Amino acid sequence: MPKRPLDHPPSAHASIASAILPPSPDLPTPLLGDLTPTQFMRRYWQKKPLLIRQAIPNVAAPLSRDALFALAQNDDVEARLVTHFRDAWRLAHGPFEAGDLPSVKRRDWTLLVQGVDLHNDRARALLDRFRFLPDARLDDLMISYATDGGGVGPHFDSYDVFLLQVHGKRRWRISAQKDLALKNGLPLKVLQRFEAAQEWVLEPGDMLYLPPHIAHDGVALGECMTCSIGFRSPSSHEMIGQFLYHLAERGTAAHHVGVDQRYRDPHQNAVMHPAALPAALVEQIGAILARVRWNERDVVSFLGSYLSEPKAHVVFDPPERPASKAAFVREASGAGIRLDRKTVLLYGSRTYFINGEECPLPQRKKWLRELADARRLEGKRFVTLSADSSMTALLHEWYRAGWVRTGAFA
Repeated sequence: MPKRPLDHPPSAHASIASAILPPSPDLPTPLLGDLTPTQFMRRYWQKKPLLIRQAIPNVAAPLSRDALFALAQNDDVEARLVTHFRDAWRLAHGPFEAGDLPSVKRRDWTLLVQGVDLHNDRARALLDRFRFLPDARLDDLMISYATDGGGVGPHFDSYDVFLLQVHGKRRWRISAQKDLALKNGLPLKVLQRFEAAQEWVLEPGDMLYLPPHIAHDGVALGECMTCSIGFRSPSSHEMIGQFLYHLAERGTAAHHVGVDQRYRDPHQNAVMHPAALPAALVEQIGAILARVRWNERDVVSFLGSYLSEPKAHVVFDPPERPASKAAFVREASGAGIRLDRKTVLLYGSRTYFINGEECPLPQRKKWLRELADARRLEGKRFVTLSADSSMTALLHEWYRAGWVRTGAFA
């Protein structure tokens, strides 16, 4: 397979540009080794690894090496530099200026750039290939650039990941070992002991799926780029804390408890030990907390708001000179509309959630579900729907906020 030099931007490629819609659940796809998504989910998802040769034939890196380095200079981009010089692991966090990175001729270093899909349409289109899984689970696309010998050491992840080779070669070794103890005193989570059970060399287009807690070690064989498609897997502690905060913030907990009352202690005695917690306080607050109740609607409200909330570093870019509603409708009628690559739009049976905001589903809700599922509306489809003035008004509002764009992917 011919190599594409990474210091030149890859040309637009049909296999990436057309990858906006996910594969059909019941049709075989090369992306999953000619399995259907349904078969993959049943046989492999969160069960066992799968090596897929030529998952995306003739794949090109979403952006060039120099473009990736430039992206890592931005304040709103999460980037990390991992070096393993003289057998010492070191970790640095971005943003990185041009002179901060080692020479590309030096061995044993890796640049990791998270959320490339938030900043590059080709990366977003590549991520969209994996939307046979719910958007609520899909997290981001990370690009790992490494020089010869570069890697992050043998480790494990607590979430599912697809590792797609997009330039050069990388040797992967994996193990289903139960011993997941980590080395002490390192800035990285490197396994104390790693005994590889399987080993492969991946070339551009090859992909490896790993479920959670499979130990793995990837080492670059020459200069290479790997795209990691990761999935959200919040812990139960995180979800409990965020859910209770959600109830309290919206006053839902007080609604289920009943009348919101202040703590009262008319029978409190004078004390000899003022630092001791009063037994009556513990008992009364315990009784209040025991009355907290929630229902399925509360859970849906929490999940939709929480999972669509942009990450802290995400910033939307509204148009500098926003078009009027009439001009927006004319443009969208010809070129169509698409969700901005940073926008998350989810929906339930009664409400929808966009970038952390919850709203009732519109009376004519088919268009919103269609936009959420496809992340775009073609011009002809927009024309058909545009008789609904409430729809065009809402979409124009989203356009002014930078949540929706007119036209196709750049």
